[in-house]
Amino acid sequence: MTKDERAKKAREKIDMKYIEDGAGKIDGDDMEKVVRKADEIKYKFESKGPLHRFLKDFRLLIQLVRDYWSNRYRAIPWWAISGIVFALLYVLNPADLLPDFIPGLGYMDDAMVVSLCLMMIERELEKYNDWKRETRRSSSENG
Repeated sequence: MTKDERAKKAREKIDMKYIEDGAGKIDGDDMEKVVRKADEIKYKFESKGPLHRFLKDFRLLIQLVRDYWSNRYRAIPWWAISGIVFALLYVLNPADLLPDFIPGLGYMDDAMVVSLCLMMIERELEKYNDWKRETRRSSSENG
């Protein structure tokens, strides 16, 4: 199969349902793995490939997962947090729909998954950012 054929197959397969189905299989062990492997995942976002444009988003997503994992922030539905965990595990997995070792294509499917995840949880990220701002303001007023 050529690179173009692989890319087309990935584009056809990755949609909102793909993210929802993957998120439906997430459990606490998966969340713990994302927290433990955050530096490994971050490394992939720091590369100059298609994931690099999502580096700022990655930082927010990993903070949210860590805050959820440590019970600091629980005002997010399970479908949203599991979608985030699925997307980050997808990035971590080098042997996904387009294996990461394929030059020029390897991270394209990862970027597609992250992009769709961000679209799905946009409102939840806004709520989380509001909570972070309020938490900072409260701690500065009390400190």
